[in-house]
Amino acid sequence: MGVSPGRAAGPMIRMAGPPELPSPRAVADPGAEAAAVAKALQAVSADLGLRAAAAQGEAAEILEALAMIADDPMLLEDAEGRARDGMDAAHALEAAFTGHREALAALGGYLAERAADLDDLKHRAVAFALDLPMPGLPAPGHPYVLVAEDLSPADTAGLGQDVLALVTERGGPTSHTAILARGRGLPAVVACAGVMDLPDGTVVGVDGGTGEVAAGLSAQEAAEVMAAARAERRRLAESRGPGGTADGHPVKLLLNIGSAEDLRPGAEGVGLFRTEFLFLDRTRAPSFEEQVAAYAQVFGNEEHVIVRTLDAGTDKPLPFLGLPREDNPALGVRGLRVDRVLPAVLDTQLDAIAEAARATGARPWVMAPMVTTVAEAGDFSRRAREKGIVTVGAMIEVPAAALRAGRLLRELDFLSIGTNDLAQYTFAADRQHSTLTDLLDPRQPALLELIAICARAGREAGKPVGVCGEAAGDPVLAPLLVGLGVTSLSMAAVSVPAVREALAALTLEECRARARTALD
Repeated sequence: MGVSPGRAAGPMIRMAGPPELPSPRAVADPGAEAAAVAKALQAVSADLGLRAAAAQGEAAEILEALAMIADDPMLLEDAEGRARDGMDAAHALEAAFTGHREALAALGGYLAERAADLDDLKHRAVAFALDLPMPGLPAPGHPYVLVAEDLSPADTAGLGQDVLALVTERGGPTSHTAILARGRGLPAVVACAGVMDLPDGTVVGVDGGTGEVAAGLSAQEAAEVMAAARAERRRLAESRGPGGTADGHPVKLLLNIGSAEDLRPGAEGVGLFRTEFLFLDRTRAPSFEEQVAAYAQVFGNEEHVIVRTLDAGTDKPLPFLGLPREDNPALGVRGLRVDRVLPAVLDTQLDAIAEAARATGARPWVMAPMVTTVAEAGDFSRRAREKGIVTVGAMIEVPAAALRAGRLLRELDFLSIGTNDLAQYTFAADRQHSTLTDLLDPRQPALLELIAICARAGREAGKPVGVCGEAAGDPVLAPLLVGLGVTSLSMAAVSVPAVREALAALTLEECRARARTALD
């Protein structure tokens, strides 16, 4: 599965495995082992904190969240308890992390993806307890393609300029590896079974757009791939101006961001401001004042901003919500549905968005995630307008909402299609499942038909319909989406130039012809 576009080639180096756990040893002083457990967790947290301080944007936020997990008092209490019961420090840490990982994995969805992050924390803590070097990246002294079973956020955030591309055996399109690779513009492929069986030094070519990994390239073939990649980067770096087709049909090209730090020049605004990054891994909700400041920082630096209200629930780690565990979080209380049990959270957020707009003179568009029915759309629209928000919309992530898009637009001013979740719910296929990537392919005709329904409803109502899922940043898929009638595309900043050039190479009728072919 290609998760970050671009091409690269070079010798591959496999990332070393975790520290080998020795056989359990007899414990003479349980108190000393408990103290060693605490010291190991403190060391891991401190190391990640330093890495976070040296990083920026999403990388810093992810590392800070990991440092907080290592500081989790429940984890410490569990591991210390096992040590006091007679386990040596290394095995106590192993057992505690394993228990917490199994609990997360059982929840499925986003939290199951985060369970892999615990493995990295465990390996670091165990290595410290055994007085071994913490796991880290290879340093061969020359450019290379990094190959791993999976990559931790800490390792991905610390990648140097000598890494040409990433290939992992596990992972999904929303893993931290994918998010950080896209942010850096580094070609990346995940869920590549068997890649760890290749010997170090094998020259491989990586295409992060198609997901292809070619093994056994010659030195000349690798040089040709790298020369073509450099030429493509130079060409795209010169891309400027608004988005549109060759015959002048306008298509807004927008950014997906988590905070003001993610803003970049070259786009026409923000198509998805993910406000949940302000809420992640907190035991208390951010205050009204804190939210106002964060929103104002974005509004004051960008004229057109579409804000998504909190996309939360039991499939995302937001402890302050206190939501009960669910057997199937992806089908439970998430997104706008949180408002059913905690309406004050949305009210405070809407008040903060409205106040930030007043303070900056901005006119943000605001949309809710996981809208499913016309009644939900109408209620959200009414509440947002009562707060003084003028332009109100909804994410289309549920097939029921797509099928009723025309009715939704009687209540709303715009729609934004989240192709990742819409594919998951349309095909009953977990978006993290690496063996179901064919079902999650956004070119599936059933998914395109739902997008076409939404676009047609927008055209009839005279209201915009955009796409802000991963498909929007794919230069092959973007013209197809425009051909279906989509009016804007929102993506990672690194994807904007390639999408702009892909649209500029085709007329609107050529885009429509591609759409008709795909639907057939």
